[in-house]
Amino acid sequence: MGNLFRAELSVFLVFLCVLAVSASVGYDHKAIVINGQRRILISGSIHYPRSTPDMWPGLIQKAKDGGVDVIQTYVFWNGHEPSPGKYYFEDRFDLVKFIKLVHQAGLFVHLRIGPYVCAEWNLGGFPVWLKYVPGISFRTDNGPFKAAMQKFTQKIVTMMKAEGLFQTQGGPIILSQIENEYGPVEWEIGAPGKAYTAWAAQMAVAQKTGVPWVMCKQDDAPDPIIDACNGYYCENFTPNKKYKPKMWTENWTGWYTEYGAAVPSRPAEDIAFSVARFIQNGGSYVNYYMYHGGTNFGRTSSGLFVATSYDYDAPIDEYGNLNQPKWGHLRDLHKAIKQCEPALVSVDPVVTKFGRNQEVHVFRTRSACAAFLANYDPSSSAKIQFGSGQYDLPPWSVSILPDCTTVVFNTAKVNAPRDDKLFTPVIKSFTWQSFNERPSSAGEDDAFTANALLEQVKVTQDTTDYLWYMTDVNIGANDLKSGQSPVLTVMSAGHALHVFVNGQYSGNVYGSLENPKLTFSQGVKLRLGNNKISILSVSVGLANVGVFHSVHFESWNVGVLGPTTLSLSGGTRDLSRQKWSYKVGLKGESLKLHTEGGSNNAEWVRGSLLAYKQPLTWYKTTFNAPAGNDPLALDMGSMGKGEIWINGQSIGRHWPAYIGNGNCGTCNYAGTYTDTKCRKYCGTPSQRWYHVPRSWLRPSGNILVVLEELGGDSTWIALMKETRQ
Repeated sequence: MGNLFRAELSVFLVFLCVLAVSASVGYDHKAIVINGQRRILISGSIHYPRSTPDMWPGLIQKAKDGGVDVIQTYVFWNGHEPSPGKYYFEDRFDLVKFIKLVHQAGLFVHLRIGPYVCAEWNLGGFPVWLKYVPGISFRTDNGPFKAAMQKFTQKIVTMMKAEGLFQTQGGPIILSQIENEYGPVEWEIGAPGKAYTAWAAQMAVAQKTGVPWVMCKQDDAPDPIIDACNGYYCENFTPNKKYKPKMWTENWTGWYTEYGAAVPSRPAEDIAFSVARFIQNGGSYVNYYMYHGGTNFGRTSSGLFVATSYDYDAPIDEYGNLNQPKWGHLRDLHKAIKQCEPALVSVDPVVTKFGRNQEVHVFRTRSACAAFLANYDPSSSAKIQFGSGQYDLPPWSVSILPDCTTVVFNTAKVNAPRDDKLFTPVIKSFTWQSFNERPSSAGEDDAFTANALLEQVKVTQDTTDYLWYMTDVNIGANDLKSGQSPVLTVMSAGHALHVFVNGQYSGNVYGSLENPKLTFSQGVKLRLGNNKISILSVSVGLANVGVFHSVHFESWNVGVLGPTTLSLSGGTRDLSRQKWSYKVGLKGESLKLHTEGGSNNAEWVRGSLLAYKQPLTWYKTTFNAPAGNDPLALDMGSMGKGEIWINGQSIGRHWPAYIGNGNCGTCNYAGTYTDTKCRKYCGTPSQRWYHVPRSWLRPSGNILVVLEELGGDSTWIALMKETRQ
């Protein structure tokens, strides 16, 4: 019996060894090689913190149904390490759970550890505390930065190994990424950047993940790391070594929504065209950024003035519904490409040109033949004689022939249904209570002082969007001239501010993505004697790009940095270096009005005393969850700017008062796409509807809290359901 057991154990161990040997990921010039097999891989970006855990299985399944093989995600450092050495991997940041769900669905994972992510995410994913590590300089040959980056990278890799999530362990992770779009930064800073690139590559490979590492937009990616392309089109991209595959880590399915701009939309025909061109030119891995964009919950949005919605015009919309025809058209494209896979991974194409704008790529083996017939002309159709047939090609299109005879897909011919978002009210109005946020002023007990104007983030540590700058101004009889108001001028590094004089609202000003810096210069009412000036400076996400206006983004300042002056009848008085008091955040934040406990302890008013169109006002209501499973959103079209909470969880910043400007004319799919080419919602709020996750609701007694800065009308707020039709 013992001998039989030992024999069976030996067979089992041999079987395990065979499995270990066969579980491998590598690459050659044609493709990523998984367990000895070259693969054409279709990937889609889904960022786990931009949706809720209850949404993850449905999103992953819809991606799989759409022909996706790989789910790609960044790893968000500031979400996982909010303070040094204190880690968080729960709820929306449960990375392990997300990856295991992808594995259960039978898909692979491309884990972009970075740990810099850009991603229109606050500070590009870096935790704010990192800015204040002594001697640090981000993303360069800097000891303190490299030590912190390596520590976090090792933390993530170790966690993945412990859970057996790399493909060589039987898990789904087939690719990792170190750094992110660093090439332009390296070019900008020179030798220190090159040294940093070499170090980052060596550090990553030393982690021994067993799967290849990728660097995107990094032409000098050191071996064995694969360099990859990002952009709207990557057909002409060539890897830096002939033995590396041609990879496209970000095919932008649209663009992010910016407060103050119309909403970008990329035609499905053009995306399909870009993918077909990439594959016919030898590409073997393409990732859609985004496949599901989701929502920038809380204060995670960045890039300066990036909206709460991160819909990105992706194949799966912000709420988890299919965005048609994009999802269906790309699904059909993926089916056609997969039919060609045996030929695509076996040989390089033979290319025949037909005039200036037409060509044919043929992949022919002994047992397979696939052809791509392309017409690059944006305005004219074309006829191509190929084999024994003649083929008609619409403008700006590629036809795919998996057997070199029959067209199964043309990128310009859309068979998927066309629909759009439809918002239907389920709660048309709420019964509100209000709480007035009085402006803070110099001399309050919890304020501190300095004889200078301080940079905002250094004071707040980005724990809040808000910082009060407060000072006293003494006015004599000779300072005021009859019939003229003194002019207060405040120079700010951004992003918005509200001015109060002696407790009365005097106005506001805000910047834009193109020009985040701003100037308030208006007449103000002053009285003889002492006057209290209170300036509420508001940040709208910290810069997320590596080099911003030739300034490294960790050095990009926010807040009232001056000069701040007061023009009086006797001349201009510089207030910049006088005594200023500072208070971090709003009173409502300190009272935790957004939480159930905090809101119950505050003195709210209702009925005839309810605040109406007043700046700096908090609103609260309760409601029951509506029936059904349709995604929900708040219609905030009547409001100005602020933040929204449901049962203590932040939906994000709202800013319907910022109207979308731009060109919303007709959109032709043909021709080179840019993020300004096809836009919608000009002359309306850049974002009107705000996602309310179903999992954040309980059957009854849900608490909705809205902070309003500008003075919107809460009586028109409604809860909507989102459907597609």
